[in-house]
Amino acid sequence: MKIIIHGGFFSESRTNQEVKQAKQQALKEIVEAGHKYLQTHNALETVVYTVRLLEDCDLFNAGTGSQIQSDGKIRLSASLMDGKTQRFSGVINIEDVKNPICIAEKLLTYDDRVLSGKGARDFATENGIGYYNPETPQRRHEYEQKLRDSIRLGTVGCVALDIYGDLAAATSTGGKGFEIPGRVSDSATTAGNYANAYAGISCTGVGEDIVSGSVASKIVTRVTDGLPISAATDKSLDELKPFNGFAGIVGISADGHIYHADTHPYMVWALHDGDVEVFE
Repeated sequence: MKIIIHGGFFSESRTNQEVKQAKQQALKEIVEAGHKYLQTHNALETVVYTVRLLEDCDLFNAGTGSQIQSDGKIRLSASLMDGKTQRFSGVINIEDVKNPICIAEKLLTYDDRVLSGKGARDFATENGIGYYNPETPQRRHEYEQKLRDSIRLGTVGCVALDIYGDLAAATSTGGKGFEIPGRVSDSATTAGNYANAYAGISCTGVGEDIVSGSVASKIVTRVTDGLPISAATDKSLDELKPFNGFAGIVGISADGHIYHADTHPYMVWALHDGDVEVFE
């Protein structure tokens, strides 16, 4: 039983030690909680549980504490993929909810499994998920001052391998901040979140670059075709170099190999395979 999570990129990690240590501690606690949960739950249940914890931590750009878009509103996206059943679900640009990953979970059993905007919000209401404002004072200050140099790429994600050998991946984001309303990130697509019986991948970075490189699905396909997850990842990230693509991944293969990589410093991550490791 293994699990790996990410909290997006944090370029200030070398200069802001206070925030760095806070993120290290948060990721350590969350990956430990996720690994404990995995002892008695399957991979799919575990990635939802763990990403929900990440969404609830305002240090990251997902759920509470998400970035504010150019019109002053927060819109969230998240997706979920069950490697065992090959079912993918997600929500795109949903407003006024706390945990978009939980709505993606509810959609997994429906025929129409990816919803956006008002349709996603209506579905949430119909399923008993009430109003929630994910804005924090820090994000409002960033928006009002337009401090673009303080924006952190903080998408969150989780990949888990359970006791049955099944894999699942979940990813959630609050966007990149100041984007055009309606912009779609990679997080609710198979480019940013993908799993099958061979591997699971969750991505973070610049959504447009990840979609252009079809990163998550490409890595998983290469693992399915026989490449080790490390080689599949490195090859797929190398293919982003012609356009200086900005991406990071966390992943696990069915044979138990855990891997994380990024094209630019500094992705924050934590894993638990019996022992805890956290980014430094």
